[in-house]
Amino acid sequence: MQNLAINSERLWASLTEMARIGATEKGGVNRQALTELDGQGRDLFVRWCEAAGCSIRVDAVGNIYARRPGRDDSLAPVMTGSHLDTQPTGGKYDGVFGVLSGLEVIRTLNDLNYETERPIEVTVWTNEEGCRYAPAMMGSGVAIGKFDLDEVYGMTDAAGKTFRDELEAIGYLGDAPPGVGEVAAFFEVHIEQGPILEGEAKNIGIVQGAQGQRWFDITLTGQEAHAGPTPMAIRRDALVGAAELVGVVNRIGLEFQPGACATVGQFVVSPNSRNTIPGQVTFSVDFRHPEDVRLSAMKAALEKGCAAAAAARGLELDCREIWYQPPIVFNTDCIAAVRAGVEAAGLDGMEIVSGAGHDACHISTLAPTAMIFVPCKDGISHNEVESATQADCAAGCNVLLHAMIERSNAK
Repeated sequence: MQNLAINSERLWASLTEMARIGATEKGGVNRQALTELDGQGRDLFVRWCEAAGCSIRVDAVGNIYARRPGRDDSLAPVMTGSHLDTQPTGGKYDGVFGVLSGLEVIRTLNDLNYETERPIEVTVWTNEEGCRYAPAMMGSGVAIGKFDLDEVYGMTDAAGKTFRDELEAIGYLGDAPPGVGEVAAFFEVHIEQGPILEGEAKNIGIVQGAQGQRWFDITLTGQEAHAGPTPMAIRRDALVGAAELVGVVNRIGLEFQPGACATVGQFVVSPNSRNTIPGQVTFSVDFRHPEDVRLSAMKAALEKGCAAAAAARGLELDCREIWYQPPIVFNTDCIAAVRAGVEAAGLDGMEIVSGAGHDACHISTLAPTAMIFVPCKDGISHNEVESATQADCAAGCNVLLHAMIERSNAK
């Protein structure tokens, strides 16, 4: 087992080739969910998997499952995977590294003529990012029954295009029913998207679980009026109220340390005219915390702050929670397999908690799950300058290889 290793050059070449699909001028990738470019990335992945001898199935929400048979193909598979869609200004490694690491595991097993007891499956989950269609982790959410398929089909993007129509347009409206079925173990390898591993000079993060998340859409409605003749004292300025709430969100993040994160990431002002008092503002709030009680307290603090800001300026308030993901604790046996993989590969790992949501968080509600992190430069992700080294990517993939072999042969 200690002599088993993936082909680092092949993995790196695959990452480089996939990054050409949707490449941006600044060196990143724009391959948003269900766009033509997303379809091209999926097509390339499917071609590679078929060349590696895998069978392919696509379910009704567009999730792709590439299967390498095991010695006993009736057994539940050991799965790995992530996503190919990106942010509008995304990087080359977020998501795709996990997908292509799974493919590299299969290629390596083929090279070695290594037959696992259980089948191996690599998945591409649809719309993990949630930037074109919210919420995030939609494909895995449908697969575990968290999201209703028909509701997902009816969702529209900013241009009014429905999820179902766009999924069909790229050729990935599959006929298999959504659902992962019985899974022996699931692993996801990913860049950390934070600075901890780099700061500690560790090349592997042994992920123990993930922070809980709550997403909100907030709309404040006041009254549009002329910017000149309308006295300050009688204005119902929605933007002023929203600006106060941005401060409230930031204060909540600071007050609920350690572990809290609070972000306003989207902001829409109407009518967005230079000489008109804003009549309506809609914005997003993203709360995260590893402790569910504290995360709920953050929600309560937001609702209190929203009510106070709206009342003070005579604004109508609509504060709507659109997504809740409780904190996740991963499976001890899968974590142990990752830890053993770190030792077998002779790497330097540390325990870590994920600050971001991942498809593995959804799958963990149905199947034994764990994650593997590798460092990214300066902890930067969701950015065109996102960067990881070939050596670190190979290290993470080698740990994945060992962990999947161990679980696929476990009784």
